[in-house]
Amino acid sequence: MLIKGDKVSVLDDAIDGVVIEVKGAEVTIETTDGFNLTFKSSELIKIGIGNTMNFSFNKSQVISEKEVAKPNYINKEKKNKKELPVPEFDLHIEKLVKNYKAMNNYDILTKQLDTAKYHIEFAIRNRIPKIVFIHGVGEGVLKSDLDFLLGRYDNIVFQDANYQKYGQGATEVYFKQNVK
Repeated sequence: MLIKGDKVSVLDDAIDGVVIEVKGAEVTIETTDGFNLTFKSSELIKIGIGNTMNFSFNKSQVISEKEVAKPNYINKEKKNKKELPVPEFDLHIEKLVKNYKAMNNYDILTKQLDTAKYHIEFAIRNRIPKIVFIHGVGEGVLKSDLDFLLGRYDNIVFQDANYQKYGQGATEVYFKQNVK
């Protein structure tokens, strides 16, 4: 409760002054510049009595009250230290051959599919549980042909790879083990 003679500060403005009159919820103050202004008591904060200023507050407490807590993002997945990273194979033609400018579209697509087939056969022989083919978005010709190629194998399941990591331009291939 504010009384006549209290030093106050306006909460949402850079105005300080002394209370000269209190009428219910309205408080009239004389500012340091000599103006008389009226505010609601909820808009004022008492900073002292009479001519003395009292700034007794804990700076770290005020800062902690003002700070917005940042969410703590923790990866909840526990990774096994023995677990190897998933092999990724980029099927973009510039990653496969040095001079591809002289190749036509048929030769490029054939080279990409042959490379994919080689990696599939290698993964099956070496019992690799999962691989990722990076094919890019483009017009979808390589993706559709890759899907057709993967569909011809038994014990293979494939899907679009992690969107956050690869976007729409990758396919994840799982190899079922010990199927009889």
